Amino acid sequence: MSTKNDAPRAWRQGLTGYHGLVLIIACLGWIFDVFEGQLFTLFKTPAMAEVLGVSTTDPAVDRYSNYAFASFLVGGAVGGLFFGMLADRIGRRKSMVWSILTYSVFTGVHYFATTWWHIAILRFLVAVGVGGEWAIAAALVAEVFSGRARTAAGGIFHASSVVGIILATLLGMTSLVEVLADRLPMDVSPWRIAFLIGVLPAILIVWILASLKESERWQAAQAEVPPGAARRRGPLTELMTDARWRKRALIGFGLAAIGLSTYWGIIGWAPELAGTVLGPDATDADRRAAGSTAYLIMSIFGALLGQLAFPPITMWIGRRKAFAVYHVGALITVPIAYLAASSFWQTTALLTVMAFFTAGMHSGYAIYFPEMFPTRLRATGASFCFNVGRLGSAGLLLIRGEMRAFLGFRWAVALMSLLFVVGLLLLWIAPETKDEELPE
Repeated sequence: MSTKNDAPRAWRQGLTGYHGLVLIIACLGWIFDVFEGQLFTLFKTPAMAEVLGVSTTDPAVDRYSNYAFASFLVGGAVGGLFFGMLADRIGRRKSMVWSILTYSVFTGVHYFATTWWHIAILRFLVAVGVGGEWAIAAALVAEVFSGRARTAAGGIFHASSVVGIILATLLGMTSLVEVLADRLPMDVSPWRIAFLIGVLPAILIVWILASLKESERWQAAQAEVPPGAARRRGPLTELMTDARWRKRALIGFGLAAIGLSTYWGIIGWAPELAGTVLGPDATDADRRAAGSTAYLIMSIFGALLGQLAFPPITMWIGRRKAFAVYHVGALITVPIAYLAASSFWQTTALLTVMAFFTAGMHSGYAIYFPEMFPTRLRATGASFCFNVGRLGSAGLLLIRGEMRAFLGFRWAVALMSLLFVVGLLLLWIAPETKDEELPE
């Protein structure tokens, strides 16, 4: 068992090659998970325009794209709970296979979409797998690693999401899908090729089945149930009826709702801000290029570094204080970034610092949420926090949309930073899990 005097750099001591295997598989599953989600963000306009039979500037494109986004948020919550409960029932290994297969296959099926409701339904089904994979992998990493290694591995696992964002962004910035579409004998739109590429993560399933073992903690928890004994309550029922676990689940839900709503409502609008500061003479192509460049820079040098910095900070000062540092940093930097931005490179620098805090805190979810629940509820509890938090974030984003109509783009986004004050209040009553063994 680690002690408070252990140096953070010693977290790798005692780890084996299998620990590395588990972390790599978890990271790859999460990277492809995020990649699948980003594909629609990048290709939604040409996809919706084609299936609706309208131009890319038609208002219907945005309207039906929002329906698909909403479907994705609901699917993430439903799938997260479903696969979380499944993982607590049948194990981490089997449920991870099914979650990856779900989001990979249904991403590829976008290739055959011919109407907007095909896309909306497919976004829901993709999100079912996407929501489940995070909770399963987070629980698995928490159970395979221990002590400070668990903290570092959880942070690295979630930080790998930035790789998925970068891969999807690069796919959108290059002409790869256009080249592939041109080489086919039939006339196929590039966006269909992009979604077809999304089937490739299914290959990871072969590696999981061949190399990954079931969590020993989960097996031990199952062994404690007497043979033939019937479970009196399902994991979600126990989570919501036991006062201790219910309080933790609701705190985690609140933190995730704030983190996810500010991600989509603040970071998600960074490309538009970068394009806006170019001035009225800039072309749409210039604005898109500026937005993509700024987003790529802030993802690598802001979000990724912030997520990698979270584990050593939380090893040092604890979970609650680390989250508090990031919330305060975000509370300060968001208004500065959106209200003071005036030139492209100044804006990119401000957004990068802002992303360090606003996106950096997200790696803490993969560390903190699995630590709050016992093995029999770990995947369900972590999934409730992170994935049901998606629904909470959807409501907050709708409010932000109304604020924009009255206050304008910059002030509406800047005022969303006040949500971090709510996060600080939640941290006041949140449990501290630093240097604690996983509850059983």
